[in-house]
Formats: sequence, C-alpha cells, structure tokens
Amino acid sequence: MADLNYAKYISELVARARKAAAIAENFTQEQVDELCEAIAWNCVQSPFKEDCARLLVEESRMGVFENKVTKIENKVRGVWRDMKGQKSVGLVEDNKELGIKKYAKPMGVIGAVMPCTNGEATPMCKAMFAIKSRNAIIFSAHPRARKTAVLVADLIRKVLKKYGAPEDLVIAIDPEYVSVEASAELMKQCDFLMATGGTPMVRSAYSSGTPAIGVGTGNVVSIIDGTTDLNKVAEMIVASKANDNATSCSTENNIVVLESCYDEWVKAMEAHGAVLFKEGSKEREQIIHALWPNTPADHVLNRDIVARSAMDIAKYAGVEVPAGTKVIMCEENGGYGNEYPLTGEKLSPVSGVRKVKTFEDALDACDAILHYQGLGHSCGIHSSVEEHIEAVSLRMKVCKVVVNAPQSLTNSGSWTSGYPMSLTLGCGTWGHNSISWNATWKDLLNYTFVSYPIPNTKPSDEELFDGRTFEL
Repeated sequence: MADLNYAKYISELVARARKAAAIAENFTQEQVDELCEAIAWNCVQSPFKEDCARLLVEESRMGVFENKVTKIENKVRGVWRDMKGQKSVGLVEDNKELGIKKYAKPMGVIGAVMPCTNGEATPMCKAMFAIKSRNAIIFSAHPRARKTAVLVADLIRKVLKKYGAPEDLVIAIDPEYVSVEASAELMKQCDFLMATGGTPMVRSAYSSGTPAIGVGTGNVVSIIDGTTDLNKVAEMIVASKANDNATSCSTENNIVVLESCYDEWVKAMEAHGAVLFKEGSKEREQIIHALWPNTPADHVLNRDIVARSAMDIAKYAGVEVPAGTKVIMCEENGGYGNEYPLTGEKLSPVSGVRKVKTFEDALDACDAILHYQGLGHSCGIHSSVEEHIEAVSLRMKVCKVVVNAPQSLTNSGSWTSGYPMSLTLGCGTWGHNSISWNATWKDLLNYTFVSYPIPNTKPSDEELFDGRTFEL
C-alpha cells in the first residue's frame, strides 16, 4: 500500500530482533538445543501441522494438503535430526595438529525471504536454523503465504516464551506490510539474508548490499538408460512429479529416455497414472499453450496452472485424460530454448519427454536443457551402470546428482539420502549462488579462528618437489 512507511516499519522490526539476538548471544549450547527440540516437537504436532498445511493451500491456491502435512513432518524432524548433538556455541573445533581453535558466533538478524510454494515447512526450518546459531530471524513471506508465516511465527514465539527466550527471536512481517517493498527493506537492513525463491528475487538479495545465500532456478533433467527396473523407475518419477502438485523446483521437468527402453518405460508410467501426448498431437499443443499462453513470444508461465493438479491442468487446457491422471508428459524431440518451451521449468505435474538413440545423446540432451534453464541446480539418472553415473557426475554443471531415487523427494534431504534436510538448495556460481550445498544452520554462523604456535612445518625442497627439477 502506497501510504505505508516500509523503511520505518522494517527498522522497528530489526531493532526488536537485534535486541533479542543480543540476549541469545549468551545462550549456552544446552539452551539452544532445548529450544530447537521444543520448536521441532511443537511444529509436527496435530492439529497445528494440519492447520498450517490447510491455510497455505487456501491462501496460495497451490499444492496438496496431505503432501504438505507430510512435508512438515519429514523436513522439521529431519532438520532437528541433522542438528541434534552438533556444536554451534563457543569452541566447536580444536585441531591440535594445526594449533587452530574454531569458535562459532552468531551473525545477528537473519532476513528470511520465502516463496509460497513451500511456505509451510520453510519458515519452520529457517527458524530452527536461526535459533541453533543464536540468531534472530524475520520472515518475509510471499503475499500468498503471509498468513501461514504469521501462524508459524506465533507458534514458535509461544515456544520461546515458555522456555524463557525472547519472543522476538522470531518475527513475521505483518500481513498488511507483506510486499516487494517490505522485502527490499529487509534485505537492506538485516545482517544476513537467506533467500529462497525465484531467480529475480534471489538476484535482488545478492544485489542488496547485504551478505546473502540464495538458490537458483530449477529445471531438473532425469536420464533413464533402461538398466534398472522400469516399473520402479516410473513409480519413483510419478511420486516425485505429482508430490504437492510439483511445488518443488526439484521435480523431473524433463526426462531423457534411451529408445531401447522407451516404449516399455512409457507403459510403466501409464500404469502409475501418467499420460503421454506425442509430438504432432493436438493435445500436446493445447497443454503447451495452457502453460505458456504467449508462446513463442515469451516463456512466461501461466500462474493459473502453477502447482495445480494434472487433472486441473488438463481441464484448463481442454484436454481429456483418464480419471486419476497424476502426471502429464509431452514429447519434445526438437531443439531447446524459448521456441521449445517444454525444455524449461514448469512448476506443475507436466514433464517434457525426449527419446534418444545412445547414452552420449542423452548426455548431450541433458546438458543442452540445463544450459537453457537450471544450471547449477540438479539432475538425476536411473541406471545400474557406474560409468553412466560417473559420466553424468563429471559432465553436468549441477550441484546435486540423484541416482535411482525420486528427485524432488531426495534433493532437499530425505530419510534415505545423505543430503542435509533443507529447503534452501545452493546452485553454485552456475546458478548465480554463493554456495553449492543445501543451506543449514552452519551457514548462519561467523567463525573466529585462533592460532597457537606449532613445530616448524617447512619442508626441504627435496621433500616438497619429490626430488624433481623443472628448469626451463
């Protein structure tokens, strides 16, 4: 709203948060861990988790209630599992050999800019990251997740109060003030930014003048070489792509399949609730124009179909699909880029499918798609051939490769994956990010390194150069 003074409002929130952070700076490890455990426990209890999931579905008009409940249950528990017993206060490392001690210290006030697609679990996890590292945090939610952010903040503030901690360690921007302007002010005034969302928002965070962590655009490509059980492959892909109506940027947006197993794989996908529209079909063109109404002029997604079910998208596009369809697949065997919109991110249970002759062709296709959209984020492969897996890992400019698993249920951590639980996935410099890993509480700490004298470590030239010379 034009008459709101965003700079003044945000400065007042930051002042409150800074006052609370000054108190938290003196917390012991035991206090910090008790708070995080209590927050996690309360977030996964009923009816709160259901209320939170239901509210976000209502105000965002995206996703699936049951999937959001499961997301809260798994991500919050997983974040606590990952941080439980880990040192984040005071002396956290003592390397006797190098004579180096490492002390962890808080950053102060964290600005948390968040999307509506994962507006339920993201604030919970980021709050736990902040408390673990003795920081205060301010939630800047997407306008279509503003009420959910307040609901989460209010619960956590009750937990903080009960355990004698300042409530203002967690603050949500009032729904009246939630806006691009408020987010911009928070970016300027906080001590550190943890930004989760689309590329324009993340770039704004990095250009704000405040140190930041952000994530890049997802456009996951999965390769299928036919050397694993195709029924299980199909089951995993449908589970991943349909989960929460593909609110995750980690779903299989493009699937590259070797022609030797293509027909069998398509049948397996259909058995699990997917439908395929071939090139040249009227239905394929209708789906494309439902997703990108202005194509080929631009590749701007239709916001009315983002995170809607496959059945809803089919109805919107005027296409008939079998009852219970979970995933829509459209063949794309042409080029890449704006003229071939299926090669881009879709944020919906719609996948582009490409048939290739050889595994080398599959690598080329995966690389080309990622260079169009999604560099740095992730890709996947279903294969039992280690050389194929290694080829993907060596060639693709991504920070995560998922092997023989559902992509969106693995990228942000899972009970069957070693990736840390997080909803902020770094994409490296390829994705215009400063980190290449899943951001956690460890990224919200400053470190002081203390050096003690050690015995002289200078080697002789004989030792250093292994007796070799390199004369010109």
